[in-house]
Amino acid sequence: MTRQPRFIVPGQPLHVIQRGNNRSAIFVAEADYAVFREWVALACNRRGCLVHAYVFMTNHVHLLMTPATADGTGAVMQSVGRRYVHYFNRKYGRTGTLWEGRYRATLIDSEQYLLTCYRYIELNPVRAGLVANPGQYRWSSYGANALGLYDPLVAPHALFRALGYDDESRMAAYRALFHDGLDVRTMSAIRDATNKAWALGHVPEVAALPQPQGASPGPRPQAREAASFGTRRKWSLTLFRKRSLTLFSDTDGL
Repeated sequence: MTRQPRFIVPGQPLHVIQRGNNRSAIFVAEADYAVFREWVALACNRRGCLVHAYVFMTNHVHLLMTPATADGTGAVMQSVGRRYVHYFNRKYGRTGTLWEGRYRATLIDSEQYLLTCYRYIELNPVRAGLVANPGQYRWSSYGANALGLYDPLVAPHALFRALGYDDESRMAAYRALFHDGLDVRTMSAIRDATNKAWALGHVPEVAALPQPQGASPGPRPQAREAASFGTRRKWSLTLFRKRSLTLFSDTDGL
């Protein structure tokens, strides 16, 4: 099977997903989550990547990160992936791969979708039925972003900092974003982008990048016309017209 292309724009946020092989557990004990977070933070510091939001679920992880260089994200994920597999296999007496193929990475339109992706990621444990509200889940960035808890992995994005004039006002404004859940159309837009190799929203910088053969910037015009009312999601498809926006990601299922 042909690999999905990855387009990376330095300075542009990415929604990164890595799943366990066959959706099996990649974290067993609390110490596993802590080790993984520490190693992601170290790798990001070395490679100039900033993580704005994250969640570590039992069998997959989400990162909202901004790389400083085109190869930064790949270097981080490769370094952490190899190191963690060695740790996990040795600790639990197993062999072989831990990950389900390559990590997924989708470019994010900062103005339109960045804070939405913050919430999408941090609400993952709520959608999974693990907790009633995101503040109850330890292994996510919600504690840092909404409650001011120290987290060595989290670096606020400029749009997050713009929510308020100081830490308290920013956190209050951010918590207010969670009063209403994400609507179905927004969830569908995020999942379509991650599942069908599209950038999420308008990322004009991608137009300057070489397009691999077969790469699709978005849904084909014929598909838009032929789609039924329940599946075409007209509102979201217009985001991808006349732009060369490719990227993929894995559907969450949550």
